[in-house]
Amino acid sequence: MHLAFWTERFRTWVAAKTLGRRLIAVALSGLMVVGLTSCSLDQFRASAARTSQLVVSFSENPKTFNASLSAEQPSVFSFIYEGLLSENGLTGELEPALAESWEISEDDRTIVFTLREDLRWSDGELLTAEDFAFTFNDIYYNEAIPVNGRDGLRVGTQGLLPEIKALDSRRLQVVSPEPFAPLLRTVGQIAPMPQHILAETIEQKDGDGNLLFLSTWGVDADPQEIIANGPYVMTDYQPNERLVFERNPYYWRKDSEGNAMPYIERVVRPILTESDASLLQFRSGGLDAQGVSPANYSLLKKEEERGDFTIYIGGPASGISFFMLNLNKGSRSGVPLVDPIKSRWFNTVAFRQAIAYAIDRGTMINNLYRGIGAPQYSPITVQSPYFLSPEEGLKVYDYDPEKAKDLLKQAGFTSNSQGQLVDAEGNQVRFTFTTYTGSPTVDQIAAQIKQDLGAIGIQVDLQFVTFSTLVDKIDNTMQWECLFLGFTGGVEPNGAANLWLPEGRLHMFNLEATAGQEPIEGREVADWERQIGDLYIRAAQELDETKRKAIYAEFQQLALEYLPLIYAVNPIAMAAVRNKVKGVEYSALNGSALWNIYELKIEAAE
Repeated sequence: MHLAFWTERFRTWVAAKTLGRRLIAVALSGLMVVGLTSCSLDQFRASAARTSQLVVSFSENPKTFNASLSAEQPSVFSFIYEGLLSENGLTGELEPALAESWEISEDDRTIVFTLREDLRWSDGELLTAEDFAFTFNDIYYNEAIPVNGRDGLRVGTQGLLPEIKALDSRRLQVVSPEPFAPLLRTVGQIAPMPQHILAETIEQKDGDGNLLFLSTWGVDADPQEIIANGPYVMTDYQPNERLVFERNPYYWRKDSEGNAMPYIERVVRPILTESDASLLQFRSGGLDAQGVSPANYSLLKKEEERGDFTIYIGGPASGISFFMLNLNKGSRSGVPLVDPIKSRWFNTVAFRQAIAYAIDRGTMINNLYRGIGAPQYSPITVQSPYFLSPEEGLKVYDYDPEKAKDLLKQAGFTSNSQGQLVDAEGNQVRFTFTTYTGSPTVDQIAAQIKQDLGAIGIQVDLQFVTFSTLVDKIDNTMQWECLFLGFTGGVEPNGAANLWLPEGRLHMFNLEATAGQEPIEGREVADWERQIGDLYIRAAQELDETKRKAIYAEFQQLALEYLPLIYAVNPIAMAAVRNKVKGVEYSALNGSALWNIYELKIEAAE
């Protein structure tokens, strides 16, 4: 079954000898490393001879430089911002970052963080507890700002937010209105925003009556005007070409000998959405890291010694890949978001279950992942202590097309003389399956899903769009039928509250309109949907770990019974990194070779 299957596959793979938690959409190919034009490569190679430099790709053009408005990966923010605490990429444990210490009250509802002395923003201004209070109270708690992370801070059935205030310049007090198990992790990992720069954008409005903040630090802003507090600052952004980061001279970390960190002075991130070009550039020696897929593992393994790199194998990937049907029954200006005929199919539980049984994950694993993977069923990360395995009773959907057909028959669907599935009114079952461009693996997954569903009579029309277009369909138009996505994961399930709470900003399969958007009439929340939301609230309030695990087990069972998300395959996370890059500690939990970027070094060529 699931865990046993993983263990055996992983052992075989090794013997034979992708990178808050917030849940955000990601490409499945892991760490993407892409090439520059030959002219640009020559330029940066010459520069690298004088400067300690890392070249590693960025797989999409940034959507925003405003961290609080971002809801996707990749993003620039892990390089330029840091919170009170950081998460160890290997263990998932919380570690001091901007806060040197913290005290928790006996009832676990109050935390007082003490910031390090003399913290500064990248412009040299002091970073204080007031910046954190401003970030929470004026930005994250501001209903006029569509902040993705706000949902993960809500406590209890009323959705109350923790009270946050600066006691003085270095002490920040957080008081939860009710018990809230993930309080430390959630508050601790939200990066501050500079009050001295952004306060006036919260107070002022543009000509359309919107807060000036909403248009502040868009991708058209000068990167050098983005005030940061992390290991790097942005110095250049050329759309469709590159991002450049330089070491932040005001970053707080120093090593045991008092040397400034990070050690690497510059990070160049060329932008390319196609993974094939990335692989070619890495093999030619021009790039420093590359995500390794099962499809290119054998090729890269043969070149490991000649190319002077190491392939790191991190184990089962912590993210999830899935496709979903649009369950929103609402309309805008009298126009349904989903064709009412298709909406009836999509909102039939047996229809979704039949689709889950019709997907041949075993063939997907063997053909697309070279046997290096496992069927994925749970919405909770494998590495999380709250993960429920099939051996522990999780409902699974092993490939069974006959069972799929039987479920469809019981739901009133039949096959016509051409072998096409039709509903009780004779409507052919046909819908559009949309996903993003740039990943050969995703292309193949989509093609197999089309084939598998075709085998039970469902016609699937594939549609490939840019990731930004996909996000627009989800967040703005909400007019789509079936989408395929990948999401990041983490050890704390409450990080996905924005996905599972019916009012959540990432409740994509039945999203409600946000402030400023055209309202939706007729949106309905199903009983099971509300029950899942209630379980998420209860789990966050439960401080007893045994009881908390039981609540998340019940959630996983409901999620697999009603299938708002239909899961695909969990691959092994791997990355290839040049041996000149020292200090790499790769793991599947973080999914990145760069999570500890501040302590990586580039070994000088002899």
